[in-house]
Amino acid sequence: MTDERIWTAALVVIGDEILSGRTQDKNIAQLATWLNVQGIRLVEVRVVPDREAAIVEAVNTLRARNDYLFTTGGIGPTHDDITVDAIAAALGVPVVEHPDALAVLERHYETRGGLTDARRRMARVPAGATLIENRVSGAPGIRVGNIFIMAGVPHITAGMLDWLTGTLEGGRPVVSATIGCWVAESEVAELLRATEKAHEGVAIGSYPFFRDGRTGANFVVRSPDAALVDRCIADLTAALEADGREVTAEGI
Repeated sequence: MTDERIWTAALVVIGDEILSGRTQDKNIAQLATWLNVQGIRLVEVRVVPDREAAIVEAVNTLRARNDYLFTTGGIGPTHDDITVDAIAAALGVPVVEHPDALAVLERHYETRGGLTDARRRMARVPAGATLIENRVSGAPGIRVGNIFIMAGVPHITAGMLDWLTGTLEGGRPVVSATIGCWVAESEVAELLRATEKAHEGVAIGSYPFFRDGRTGANFVVRSPDAALVDRCIADLTAALEADGREVTAEGI
């Protein structure tokens, strides 16, 4: 099998409310799922507070070692929404008011009390940025270089991702298949390792659980090559059954 270009992305989740536990993040799962369809792998996630130094460090580290970097949170109208300022600082560019963003906000708030100074803050972008359309709440997302600055509210983020669908370069989507066994994963760890090693280009994940007073595990085989996944699942099933295990297709 020839080497295949793997496209990667990272996510920086920004917000004191996430770290305090007041808000539970839902964007990680939806971004990972969306990226996979685009043929891009989410390989790292960081959660950082609303502090410029923390955002700058995370942004500069992750944008340098991945094809794409996404951020969620901190682009609203209040004083603690500092993501735009922090990313501009990370890039060494000024913050400017984007005329198209301003026009969008003026239209959106025309019948909602008008464009206050606070609302106008949402037209600010790092210099050189383009906009990501927001059909839900008016305030657009922002793209600058390989960085995508998104809302923290999950349904707004989902709309922005929908608008971006098909616009990012990526590889083949990763496909997966699952089987399950009532077995402690430690009992079959060597079998899993040997099966993965015998099938170059696949990864096997083991996910243990305790249910109904019994210990079990689901095994997920992943690869961009569906045929490789099918072969590996068949061989892993055969190996487990030969070891005396009852295998449940599609997991337990």
